[in-house]
Amino acid sequence: MATDFRKKEQLPELTDQIVSSYHDIGTINHLGHCPLPSNDDVISIVQDLKEVIYPGYGRRQNLHISNVMYHVGDLIDSLHDRLTEQISRALRTVHQLRNKSGCVDGHDFEAIGQDKAISFLETLPALRRIIASDVQAAFDGDPAADSLDEIIFCYPGLEAVTIYRLAHELLRLDVPLIPRMMSEWAHLQTGIDIHPGANIGPSFFIDHGTGVVVGETCEIAANVKLYQGVTLGALSFPKDSNGNIIRGKKRHPTIEENVVIYANATILGGDTVIGKNSVIGASVSLIKGVPANTVVTIEKPSLQFRDAS
Repeated sequence: MATDFRKKEQLPELTDQIVSSYHDIGTINHLGHCPLPSNDDVISIVQDLKEVIYPGYGRRQNLHISNVMYHVGDLIDSLHDRLTEQISRALRTVHQLRNKSGCVDGHDFEAIGQDKAISFLETLPALRRIIASDVQAAFDGDPAADSLDEIIFCYPGLEAVTIYRLAHELLRLDVPLIPRMMSEWAHLQTGIDIHPGANIGPSFFIDHGTGVVVGETCEIAANVKLYQGVTLGALSFPKDSNGNIIRGKKRHPTIEENVVIYANATILGGDTVIGKNSVIGASVSLIKGVPANTVVTIEKPSLQFRDAS
């Protein structure tokens, strides 16, 4: 099919209309000299952090104790520089938004970004211990798994939890934007949505995983297991006298230790507490807490069979 070049003459006018909309609708464009955090760079940082967390499982193999120091040293040096840049960009962006100002030079965002980058990198040894407990919990909780290697290579739940734990540490350091960018990328990759603000204890296992949602103010203790489709969400969003959502309130449930929540269960509300050692059955919906050592199930529906011939 031949190109009609007469129709292409309309494109400059169309371009003018689009650019004019940038003046009229200024809320969804960022035009200025202060760069935003880069989504591609944040994802690259996540991939390199996984190389540090799981050495030998990623891009670089044939690692051993005599060369791993050089490999990790190069990664940490690069991560320091890239984290400093992305964190400083995020800090500057949020400062602009909150103060409704232009590009600000009076604050040393790069120095603050470097401090936060180093503080974050210092958490990695302790994070590896917690993530190792997550890997072990997945192996102990799934008879289909043949090895820890299989868990690390193949389980989307571990992928989502690993990135959550990294993002959570950045959020604890008051790093804006980047933790959500990380967790939403994990959501895209795995179908598992864990807000970096949730507090999750060690030995956390999500089996299968697709469709799991863990809200921002969830508190999850040690040795908790979730199956696919579980939602730990909010009942409603409280509003102030002007109708604006009140932020910072606990809206999501608390799950105590050794709880198992089966597929498609929904647990809602900031006052909802699931007591330790409890089991929540498939498709159960709860808006109030249950005491420790409780099994909650739906009474079996009656099944009807008929001749299909």
